[in-house]
Amino acid sequence: MNLKKELGFWEVFSIASGAMISSGIFILPGIAFEKSGPSMILAYFLGGILALGGILNVIELATAMPKAGGDYFFVMRTLGPLVGTISGILSWSALSLKSAFAIFGISSFIDGILRGTVNIHDVLIISIFVTLFFMVLNAVGVDIAAKFEVALVVILLAVMVIYIIFGMKTVDISRYTPFVSSFKNGEFIDAVSIFSYEGIHRVIGTASLIFVSFGGLLKATTVAEEVKDAGSNITKGMITSIMTIIVLYVLILIITVGNIDGQLLAGSLSPISDTAKKIFGTWGFYVIDFAALLAFFTTANAGIMAASRYPMALSRDGLVPPFMGKVNKRSKTPVNSIIFTGIFIMLSLMLPLELLAKTASAVILMAYILTSLCVVILRESNVENYRPVFKAPLYPWLQISCVVIFDYFMFSLGWKVLKINLFFIVLSTMVYFLYGKKRTSSEYALLHLLLRITENLRLTHGLEEELRDIIHERDEVELDEFDRMIKNSRILDLKGPLTLDELFVIEARNLTHVVKKSEKELIDLFNDREREASTALTEFTAIPHIVVDEKDLFYLMVVRCREGIRFNEKKKSVKAVFLFISSPTLRKTHLRTLASIASLTREESYEKEWMNAKNENYLRDMILLSKRKRIHHKF
Repeated sequence: MNLKKELGFWEVFSIASGAMISSGIFILPGIAFEKSGPSMILAYFLGGILALGGILNVIELATAMPKAGGDYFFVMRTLGPLVGTISGILSWSALSLKSAFAIFGISSFIDGILRGTVNIHDVLIISIFVTLFFMVLNAVGVDIAAKFEVALVVILLAVMVIYIIFGMKTVDISRYTPFVSSFKNGEFIDAVSIFSYEGIHRVIGTASLIFVSFGGLLKATTVAEEVKDAGSNITKGMITSIMTIIVLYVLILIITVGNIDGQLLAGSLSPISDTAKKIFGTWGFYVIDFAALLAFFTTANAGIMAASRYPMALSRDGLVPPFMGKVNKRSKTPVNSIIFTGIFIMLSLMLPLELLAKTASAVILMAYILTSLCVVILRESNVENYRPVFKAPLYPWLQISCVVIFDYFMFSLGWKVLKINLFFIVLSTMVYFLYGKKRTSSEYALLHLLLRITENLRLTHGLEEELRDIIHERDEVELDEFDRMIKNSRILDLKGPLTLDELFVIEARNLTHVVKKSEKELIDLFNDREREASTALTEFTAIPHIVVDEKDLFYLMVVRCREGIRFNEKKKSVKAVFLFISSPTLRKTHLRTLASIASLTREESYEKEWMNAKNENYLRDMILLSKRKRIHHKF
């Protein structure tokens, strides 16, 4: 069952922006400042620019394959079920960890309101109950309207803009020096030049830490199947979102660092609220607290919702046990997957906050690395039905740069983080070999790339067919009667040149199972029809057709002969033949078929694409993916 396409530009923009505006800006700046001082502003900018580079690859994949499952779906169809399993489990863990980060933020604010101070042990206890609340909320089947998400993001952005405008008036420039330094025991230490190796290394390390702040962008791709005019709205919505958030983050941090003492900012779990209190007074503190709470709430809820769909998608592909994909009949939600995700989030809350953020960043970086590789493989594999509306620029240098830089970022996060990442990779590999390998068999783009190197591979047309159907969904093409005929029709790719008599002999041999007539009777009928008037429309296309006295019969056959078929003295080399047999009672179907063929042959690229199609399967795709006018009728 296809999902409804109800989301437009503003919904995509809001989902992406809402997923980013969370702990990454309301909590993490205090920890980042402690690591690198005011240079954390540059680290956030650097992280945003790199996220923009990575997301361009994701957008290309999303506009080619706008399906639920996001990056897991792309990787599965590109690199196969093993890497798909790894990607699915990594993406599930990334969104779960990001949700845990948001839940930690909610719990910190609740503890602050109840006790006046934030105690880490109290926060952990509150976090468990908050997680249970969101698990129940999702299991019951709460549907948060996209329009509400738009309104919420507008409120959050408005609060941020007000914070920036009024905060500019009280900025103290002296607070930006030393620019690169650590902050411990109430003072700056280890100050270095931004141009030194240590300075660059510290900024990059901080950028790796805060990269989770931009991880919400991946969440937007999980709803790609529900986006109207996906090619345009996904591209514009996600690029506008990341650029807006980069600018807002940098401006907010400039205001924050310039308005509050380093000893208050360093290690603070509510750095923006603390700054708002100084700028606006107590009421400003509570306004920012409320905005942060709203941001955490939507991020945590949407995060659990999106994360729980990964085990469900893996289950549908046969890579994890089927109970993970079971949907509750009453609530229409994957309850088992939600419970499993919730338990993982509770366990991940036991990680130190900095390690939690770094682990989430590492997994998101891995997702960007895999999607960059996917773009390269899909472009080089000659998969013809890979047709993204948006293509990432600077190919292949952007993709190579993303792989190298994101790898460096990931390794800069430290061995502890890499061990957690490695644990998920080993776990995913075990799941595949112990369970999924025996239960799934699918064609993927990497095999097409290998086919260019060796001819020993024999592939089906499965991936191309799936991508073809996705294009129809993406472009909201409603298939008509002629499309359905083409899907089921016999297509012959004949060697020639051929005479008309030779063509009719071949066709009659293939039609005796369709109609109760001998080969000779069929040949005579086609010859009689041809003597009445030539069925060769042009020097390229012919439509031999006969009417037989049988009830409700309509059969279409398609023939290509690159070397040409000699129909008569004027039409000596026909390359495309659409042959059909119909009953007298199906005259309207007969006429609609003729109109559909005429519309197809009028397309500018029709003859070139017909000749270039590799085989019968690609001929079928060429017809089904044509831009001809569809003819729909009421039964």
